Amino acid sequence: MPVKKYNPITPGTRFRVGLDYSALTTDKPEKSLLAPMKRSGGRNHDGKMTVRQIGGGHKKRYRIIDFKRDKDGIPATVKSIEYDPNRSAFIALVFYKDGEKRYIIAPQGLKVGDAIVSGEGATPDIGNALYLKDIPLGSDVHNIEMVPGRGAVLARSAGTNGVLMGKEGKYAVVKLPSGEVRRILIACKAVIGNTSNPDHGLEVLGKAGRKRWRGKRPRVRGVAMNPVDHPMGGGEGRASGGHPRSRTGIMAKGQKTRNPKKKSSKLIISKRK
Repeated sequence: MPVKKYNPITPGTRFRVGLDYSALTTDKPEKSLLAPMKRSGGRNHDGKMTVRQIGGGHKKRYRIIDFKRDKDGIPATVKSIEYDPNRSAFIALVFYKDGEKRYIIAPQGLKVGDAIVSGEGATPDIGNALYLKDIPLGSDVHNIEMVPGRGAVLARSAGTNGVLMGKEGKYAVVKLPSGEVRRILIACKAVIGNTSNPDHGLEVLGKAGRKRWRGKRPRVRGVAMNPVDHPMGGGEGRASGGHPRSRTGIMAKGQKTRNPKKKSSKLIISKRK
């Protein structure tokens, strides 16, 4: 889906690059698949701000997404491709043959009227959910499970996909969008194809107000603070701030944060770049 550059008729549109949303077919969500979303504004149960830079933003409702794809063998038809304010990829409303409606993450290339199916016996076509043991080697996959039946957790954002590189006994070898190569149980499901909206990364908001509409408040750089407020603050003149680190002193570059005793570490073949 192409992006469009706006004419600079206002300061906010001078640098704005937006999506043209030509892939979407409706702007009315399915009411039965909506759930309320509560906003915290970064405050805890005492009303004290515990997370900074959160607050405001447009009111949103959650779209209930089917990440499990557990209606095996029942074909479904795509009725619409829709925008979801809670994620970067688009979503697709599908009607199953037994009358149930569900939202799924829309794969790139899926169109209204297409048929999809999940489970054993499904063909490796775009939008179909198969067990990793049934997917041909070299296939692009997204919405990948890590625990059988728990639902997809990997490669769900816009324009991402993993690649099935091999099968070793009860494990499949998958290269993830981050570059990490890891083993995943072949009893886990994945969806064929790439996720939709690959141009999401080309979007330029153009003004601070658009960030505020998304519920993000201003963020002050650490080097602009005083030493009492941030490890990188203070100094005479415009000091660089020393080693990049967070407000709580955690190194921003180079420090390993993954637990070395994590059980799943033995399933990682090569780490992300």
